[in-house]
Amino acid sequence: MKKNLFKYLLVGMAACSLTACSDQLETAPSASVSGDQLLGSATNALIPLNGVYRAMYTAGVSNAANTHQCFGISAYNIMADVMGEDFIMAAQGSGWFWYDCVYQVKDMYTSTAWRSYDTWNGYYTWISNVNYIINAGDAMTGTDSEKNYVLGQAYAVRAYTYFMLAQLYARTYKGHETEPCVPLYTEPTDIHTDGKPRATVEEVYQQITDDLEHAITCLSATTEARASMTHINLGVAYGFQARVALVMEDWNTAKEAAENAILNSGCQVGTGDNLTKGMNSVELPNVMWGAAISADQSGMYAGFFTHLDVDAHAYGESARKQINKQLYAKMGVNDIRRNWWNPNDPNNEEGGYQQEKFKFADVSLWTGDYIWMRVEEMYLTAAEAYCRLGDESKARLNLNAVMQQRDADYNCTKTGTALGKLTSDETGSLLEEIITQRRIELWGEFGRIYDIRRLKQGFTRTTDMGWPASALIQGTDTQDPESYAWVMTIPQSEFDGNPSLDQTKDQNPIGDHK
Repeated sequence: MKKNLFKYLLVGMAACSLTACSDQLETAPSASVSGDQLLGSATNALIPLNGVYRAMYTAGVSNAANTHQCFGISAYNIMADVMGEDFIMAAQGSGWFWYDCVYQVKDMYTSTAWRSYDTWNGYYTWISNVNYIINAGDAMTGTDSEKNYVLGQAYAVRAYTYFMLAQLYARTYKGHETEPCVPLYTEPTDIHTDGKPRATVEEVYQQITDDLEHAITCLSATTEARASMTHINLGVAYGFQARVALVMEDWNTAKEAAENAILNSGCQVGTGDNLTKGMNSVELPNVMWGAAISADQSGMYAGFFTHLDVDAHAYGESARKQINKQLYAKMGVNDIRRNWWNPNDPNNEEGGYQQEKFKFADVSLWTGDYIWMRVEEMYLTAAEAYCRLGDESKARLNLNAVMQQRDADYNCTKTGTALGKLTSDETGSLLEEIITQRRIELWGEFGRIYDIRRLKQGFTRTTDMGWPASALIQGTDTQDPESYAWVMTIPQSEFDGNPSLDQTKDQNPIGDHK
């Protein structure tokens, strides 16, 4: 990983869009200039930090090819959703996300155009930027509140990013703590920095949890007003902590972090029209974190809604996104979320049910905000954690906090924590019910494959769910929770530039098993 970080800092500092800055990168200052000289004050540090945030929703930053499926967090959420059983791609269309869907990306690790390189390069670029901000902390000028505002966000970004890398390039945390994960860089890097070996899963998660503690401490001590919904505040940092704790099966931390996220977010569970207008505004009262997308920042064809909304007459039409019919059937007849899908769409044919959950705010301008965290997720996280801890009363209380705004007829009296070997093997337990409502509520927003992995379940796609025969992936072992089917290969570029990695020993299996 020999990257000149100052090039990436310029991305945040340049007064132009990220995709227009490539011709300026070679004018970066030499590595003899220190990071704190470039950053100086906390106010200056916001410039490269904003560059990182811009990269989270801008196409063409993580790679220069296949940009129509590489536009930051929302693209990676689609990637992780189409790998599961609930988010159906009814056709190949133009091919975007199709190869994720049918598990045909891992063997393309030698290319800089496909997912192995895309996610690795994208996430490590964010890490490189925030490492300079964190390193400059002691020398940074400004009030304590200003510095805490910047540093808290930088620590949170690093934690979030390593968390996503760990979920992509290693098997899930529990039971695999000693296995290789990804290299850890916490110091400033430049073109002369030696690459590091893969740290263990345990070591990476220790860094993640440490960074989150730093983030929460800093963000608890700032009085600065949140500059935008893209900026990570205390509620979002707690939200990250809750997500990580679920994967680590640290149920006490998960419930406490989720409750703190709810409290500090100031958000309320979405109701009525707020749920059925296209899920396209970060101003909604249930949105904790997201990006406001203006017309000049829209990726047009390289954007989230283009892949979902049929009214754009683009990828959402040629490769329709549908819900698993068996999951849809689990909603009550009066569940307001049924409006997120249309079972009567004439284009459903023999497939799933057409999505209406995500629509452009203005299709003529290609605008619609990206939502990355909603408060409903935190209630469902708390419900799961309480259930795991044996407090079923509080589990149902948190579940009903969401469900009472979804279906007035809903009443859960289930108990227990049993889960089926496959996601389609029903047990009737309370935990299964919480997970089911999570699957429905977060469809298209979170990345279903991450939950499948942490829950140690397998899954099978069927035509009865609505999947086309071409996407049944019958030759891929998704039934075994220990499978490497959903563990990404490390890009060849990393082996070429990092002498600490041995491709014969450090590459993840291309197949489903070692």
